[in-house]
Amino acid sequence: MTAAPAAAPAYDRADWASAFRNVGVELDGVTLTAARGTIPPELEGTLYRNGPGRLERGGHWVHHPFDGDGMITALRFAGGQAELRNRFVRTEGWQAEEAADKFLYRGVFGTQKPGGIAANAFDLRLKNIANTHVVRLGDQLLALWEAAEPHALDPDSLETRGLSRLDGLLKKGEAFSAHPRFDPGHHGEPRMVTFGVKAGPRSTIRLMEFSSAGTLLADSKHSFKGFAFLHDFAITPNWAVFLQNAVAFNPTGFVLGQKGAAQCLSSKPGEQGQFWLIPRSSGSAAGREPLQIAAPEGFVFHHLNAFEEGDELVVDSIYYADFPSIGPDVDFRQVDFESIPEGQLVRCRINLTEGSVTSELLEGRTCEFAMVNPARQGLDAHVSWMAVAERERGNDPLQAIKKLDLRTGEGRVWSAAPRGFVSEPVMVSRPGATAEDDGWVLCLVWNGARCASDLVILDAASMAEVALLELPLAVPHGLHGSWAPAAA
Repeated sequence: MTAAPAAAPAYDRADWASAFRNVGVELDGVTLTAARGTIPPELEGTLYRNGPGRLERGGHWVHHPFDGDGMITALRFAGGQAELRNRFVRTEGWQAEEAADKFLYRGVFGTQKPGGIAANAFDLRLKNIANTHVVRLGDQLLALWEAAEPHALDPDSLETRGLSRLDGLLKKGEAFSAHPRFDPGHHGEPRMVTFGVKAGPRSTIRLMEFSSAGTLLADSKHSFKGFAFLHDFAITPNWAVFLQNAVAFNPTGFVLGQKGAAQCLSSKPGEQGQFWLIPRSSGSAAGREPLQIAAPEGFVFHHLNAFEEGDELVVDSIYYADFPSIGPDVDFRQVDFESIPEGQLVRCRINLTEGSVTSELLEGRTCEFAMVNPARQGLDAHVSWMAVAERERGNDPLQAIKKLDLRTGEGRVWSAAPRGFVSEPVMVSRPGATAEDDGWVLCLVWNGARCASDLVILDAASMAEVALLELPLAVPHGLHGSWAPAAA
């Protein structure tokens, strides 16, 4: 692993696919030492990661890794030392399937129960797999899956406390986003801003804001015409920004047991999505009606950031030319990267007065999982960090971390190629830092040579490797994670 600029494509599909496996152990407070470099003594807190840890049961594999049961990995840093712990989220479905050693539920992304169509038709139950994100809210650690309620865990032991309806705030089965945004203090104190969606021909967004202690500070509902497929959103001090992708949902295949619910989504060629702009209750736009403004063609899972500039909202998002999906007959371990669209970072300027949008490409290299310094969430950020492909053009697995100057376009790359594959980077500021890039970037890396995971700590400014920890654990390619600073 080097800090050299990106090179020609060089990866072995078998190395990438080897990460898709069942996690067979749960570790409890294993002390780690750096295989290279030194863990910064100022790095104090816990890196939490969530992702699918169970991908096969009774000889049957999930159709898509997003259907795998959630497993939390925690890396706790203190005094220049690190400690590792991992636990499966003890959901009701996980416990039942562990006892039966077979799939008892269908998966949203196409996983079927054994028995063919006859066994799957008209079974519309969804298993809350708690596998998408993990965040700290008050004294609880929340394992998130956006189609239902969160699961509450103990932040230290990772033991599952149970399904949480947040003291009665959520109804049974109510959607609660797996992609909250953290307001660093635009309205006097840090907040977690999140949402839930009730999708249909007319969709409703429930926008909620919580204090760091978990107290509900704002709660509102807003209805829009059209089917909402929303995984992420962005915030500014005054607005919550959603992008309704131009997709249609035909549930027939799901009802008849032929497809997963997500496989019933399809893009609407030639149609534009819509920006749905909801005023935040504590901002200067409070009381205004939500706005709908046509968006550029393309599909968006994730946003980098958004900020306000005069009469404009500036939104940076990762755009795909079309909805990327895996067909019913495709083995996800054999996916042809060249056949699916790559994600590219695009900046949209939304003129609130004219109701118009202009866009420009910020990063043409295949990228995903982009973030800014958490203190710049909702503000004009100078730099960002993202997972990228090793080569500069073409669609490949994510093998490098890139720091991108959003004003000049200058970039610095740390690469795990040829046998390493990166996950979502998490930027942690150095205590007392004033510069945006003063701190570290933490990232779990699948090491195809070891068939296990590494944790790399990079200098956020130079992208030089500070330390690398070889984990005694194989963590499959995962989804989202977060950093929780140590208590003062």
